[in-house]
Amino acid sequence: MENFAVIDLGSNSARLSVTRIDDNGETTPVTQLKSYVRLSENMGAERILQPEAIDRTLGALKEFKTIYDKEKNVQVKAIATAATRQASNQKAFLKQVAELGIDLKVIPGTTEAYYDYLGVSETLPMPNAVILDTGGASTEIILVQNNKVKHLISIPIGSVTLTQGYLPADVIPASNLFNVMTYVNNLLSGVWWLRNGLHLPIIGLGGCNRTLAKIDRRYNRFSDYEDIHGYQLSREVVDNTFSKIVDRDLDGRKQIPGLSKDRADIIVGGLIPLVLMMRYLDSDRITFSNSGLRDGVLFEHLRQLRDSVVK
Repeated sequence: MENFAVIDLGSNSARLSVTRIDDNGETTPVTQLKSYVRLSENMGAERILQPEAIDRTLGALKEFKTIYDKEKNVQVKAIATAATRQASNQKAFLKQVAELGIDLKVIPGTTEAYYDYLGVSETLPMPNAVILDTGGASTEIILVQNNKVKHLISIPIGSVTLTQGYLPADVIPASNLFNVMTYVNNLLSGVWWLRNGLHLPIIGLGGCNRTLAKIDRRYNRFSDYEDIHGYQLSREVVDNTFSKIVDRDLDGRKQIPGLSKDRADIIVGGLIPLVLMMRYLDSDRITFSNSGLRDGVLFEHLRQLRDSVVK
């Protein structure tokens, strides 16, 4: 028996999952934690992690370590994505993390995308689809055909970076919205293989994308509104919800049921890649997945354990 802990340090949030794996390979969730650390906040053109963001992140990681250290036979895999990947002061930051006793590995965007695919493919039927994971500072896109990865890419835009680059936190002027949507549309148009996903369903990952499902489930009075795995929305519902969100100021967005107050300032920037992707691919629906990067890391580890037994 072992307890497998996964730390996912993103640009907007840090997450911990601990899973108990028994000797037969059966798994039991032990702990799931999330902390909004906003690591990519105010990095600027120089891509410098700021002291306040670093302090928030170190505090969250220290808390995570305190929690998983209580378990027996713990194996830890700690990975960092876009904000750390892009940071010019990455080395100094990783040294501070190491002083906590955490070996944090920075993974390439393509590896992040592949872990997304593993997390989704093991939990949802998806023979042909486009996976979209919109994070705080990067967006991963994976084209799946005949149950296999055909293409994948990581683009250095996300909810935090798009907001800080184009969108005021409060009232959003039409010109700002037009400029940011034009920018993102041009990026999507530059992914040459993306048109091969024309008319395919989209599978959405990331906090902002999942928020759409939570808003809809709250509106329709689902008691378990956060249980969004496999939930579907039409493009019409996505567009209508996005329009209502854009139309409100920051205080108004904070009052929307299902939309976390901690995400209200970046939700518009976080939804733009999805809204434009659905139009670009003429996709009629999105299916939401609660399984993503951390689950992909777990599934990879389980495969490695099985392979070691076979050998």
